[in-house]
Amino acid sequence: MKNSFFTVYIEQDEDGVFVGSVPSIPSCYAQGKTQEEMLDNLRDVLKLCLRNIDTKVLEKTSFVGIQNLKVAHA
Repeated sequence: MKNSFFTVYIEQDEDGVFVGSVPSIPSCYAQGKTQEEMLDNLRDVLKLCLRNIDTKVLEKTSFVGIQNLKVAHA
């Protein structure tokens, strides 16, 4: 079995729940009461997502970075 590495964005909501997403995979996100639980759940979701996409596309993408963006709004 082949191992792959993915960038994961992790946030914590107002209720303390951890939410993780894999930005390179559409609709790939999971949550958990702890970061460890969320990552375990995300690993399961990621395996399911990888069944439904062309993995050759993944080989052409790479993580570039994170940038803060200031936006004025009402």
